[in-house]
Amino acid sequence: MKSATLAIALLLLPSLAMASPIPVQGYAVVHAFPHDPSAYTEGLFYRDGYLYEATGTVGASSVRKVELASGKVLQQTPTPWPDYGEGIVAWKDRLIQLTWQDHEGFLYDLATLAPRAKFGYPGEGWSLTTDGTHLLMSDGTPTIRILDPDTLQQVGQIDVTAEGKPLANLNELEWVKGELYANVWLTDRIARIDPATGRVVGWIDLAGLVPAPGKLVDPVNDVLNGIAYDAAHDRLFVTGKRWPRVYEIRLVPQPRDATASRAPGKARSGRANP
Repeated sequence: MKSATLAIALLLLPSLAMASPIPVQGYAVVHAFPHDPSAYTEGLFYRDGYLYEATGTVGASSVRKVELASGKVLQQTPTPWPDYGEGIVAWKDRLIQLTWQDHEGFLYDLATLAPRAKFGYPGEGWSLTTDGTHLLMSDGTPTIRILDPDTLQQVGQIDVTAEGKPLANLNELEWVKGELYANVWLTDRIARIDPATGRVVGWIDLAGLVPAPGKLVDPVNDVLNGIAYDAAHDRLFVTGKRWPRVYEIRLVPQPRDATASRAPGKARSGRANP
């Protein structure tokens, strides 16, 4: 009887582990930097002292190089009309940009942001980042595509789950210390994802960072979106669509009862695009 009980317990271990609440972290603001309040942020990364940003909406999409301290746009190239710009990543001497529903992306010279070429892909494009070997692409589904950075062809995938359930609406991405960070569209949380298993291993709750509705052009749509990491100095930056600030934050613990058994952040409604 004891052996049978032990065997049943061992069989249940995976499901018990899956049911464990996902830990939630809070944040402390280290610095606040100016951000163009007209920039509908779709992509963000940090490189060599500067932020690189992609903005969305038809007719206002662009890629830009931004001075962190002042928020000044130093270089800017419009996304070809009428495409809707989405996520960006740097690879070698190129800046690579996705578009939302246009099934094509664009390559730019990283030094000048001059257009170089375009490429195609199926489905939607939401965000890009890199683990240093491959590109990682979100498309609004629970599946992260793994791309060959030179051919831009899919070579694998990561199926993301939270407590055993597929997690959709993965938006802006960033590679941070071996984990994949992802904004979850229409929430105030970032998911910390183990790329080896696809499991969400932590939530970062940024609800208190969102500007008051009166300070946003469109409070429903101007949501948290934008993660950048300065690996050399271990600095994490976040912002949102048309937010007036980019924040450098430090992660801090939350109370033990602040777990992901609650809904993952404050959901918003009424959006037509990511």
